[in-house]
Amino acid sequence: MSKTIVIDPITRIEGHAKISIFLDDAGEVEDARFHVVEYRGFEKFCEGRPFTEMAGITARICGICPVSHLLASAKTGDKILAVQIPPAAEKLRRLMNLAQITQSHALSFFHLSSPDFLLGWDSDPAKRNVFGLIEANPDLARAGIRLRQFGQTIIELLGAKKIHAAWAVPGGVRSPLSEEGRQWIRDRLPESFETINNALSLFKNLLDNLLKTEIEVFGEFPSLFMGLVGKDGIWEHYDGHLRFSDSEGNIVADNLSEDDYRDFIGESVEKWSYLKFPYYKPLGYPDGIYRVGPLARLNVCSRFDTPQADRELAEFRHRVNGVATSSFLYHYARLIEILGCLERIARLMDDPDIISPRVRAQAGINQLEAIGVSEAPRGTLFHHYQVDENGLIQKVNLIIATGNNNLAMNKTIAQIAKHYVRGQEIPEGMLNRVEAGIRCYDPCLSCSTHAVGQMLLHIQLIANDGKVVDEVYRN
Repeated sequence: MSKTIVIDPITRIEGHAKISIFLDDAGEVEDARFHVVEYRGFEKFCEGRPFTEMAGITARICGICPVSHLLASAKTGDKILAVQIPPAAEKLRRLMNLAQITQSHALSFFHLSSPDFLLGWDSDPAKRNVFGLIEANPDLARAGIRLRQFGQTIIELLGAKKIHAAWAVPGGVRSPLSEEGRQWIRDRLPESFETINNALSLFKNLLDNLLKTEIEVFGEFPSLFMGLVGKDGIWEHYDGHLRFSDSEGNIVADNLSEDDYRDFIGESVEKWSYLKFPYYKPLGYPDGIYRVGPLARLNVCSRFDTPQADRELAEFRHRVNGVATSSFLYHYARLIEILGCLERIARLMDDPDIISPRVRAQAGINQLEAIGVSEAPRGTLFHHYQVDENGLIQKVNLIIATGNNNLAMNKTIAQIAKHYVRGQEIPEGMLNRVEAGIRCYDPCLSCSTHAVGQMLLHIQLIANDGKVVDEVYRN
């Protein structure tokens, strides 16, 4: 008799979701589904608002990713105004996004995921968290907390708040960085570099000795990868053009503009999840599966164009024989991106534009439709607005980074479940490994579902006839 396992809620992610694992008559895993059970509706209730308010409104989609929405929305507003923002404003926006990537990746690696690596997949779940990490390795935990603080403080120095800073606006930004703020960043950079280099050494040692199975089964499959790249394919996070590459390293499509995203990105839906399923249109659904985020950005770019990150990228590619196709390596990619972000932050500290007062262009409504794109920590983020002659929003479409990874997340948990799940019971270590497959992507579900109610972690084991034979709830 077939069975279903349900994991509800999934822990150590941002937002609420559950996983269902379906077993066949022989007790083997047949399929698995990642259900996003929140519904938020930001796309709808933004209608009727002035487009000038959208950066502030959409930043409140999430407390983890406010900068990502702030910048994508402001870029969309730039296009509605049809202005070229001052160079100082672009560099300051870039600085804030680099800080956002740094703090978000630090949160993902040190707080949410490293307890699995360092304390063990089968360790006591009551201690398998950041507090257990503090007890087991206080120096590492403290360094991770301070690295995240570094990124958050840069955001605060620019926008006056760590969360939901109403700073980037259509046409530029509200204020430059102060000289005191620039000096604070310079003073804290050496410590941040030391932390990330130590974390890279630690994780590479784990890859060599303890994590080989995880690389093989935590989302190891061919797919496309999408991300922004700059001139000559350099790693990009704010501007540039879109590129798709495949698992062999071939460029499938290049020099794509966000303005044409509807030509190459489709959005499918399934009745069992509120999260949409984007796909690469030329290959259809679901064959057009692609991944975004740090792993994809490392796969689609030619180089970082910063010396330390370029050395790490070369080693990364040597380790994976060219293209990384295991989603477990998202963790490794995050650390390399932090290093590259720190190098770019250091470079910006010597740029006089970051304290220039010329940070905003003024204009009226010149376009009634605009699409902005930026790289959030979790991947490529699209904001698409249509406005009337008065600048009031008529329609909004948001394609969120986590949504772009939806097909890949479902494929990952199915692969992990097929490797680890045996019989009708749900051992703690198995449950945690399935969850960890989702944590590889560091999903932000508050962003991605555009919450009514609250769902906790819930895993069900479901038989072929639909009967639930075992289930686990975790508060």
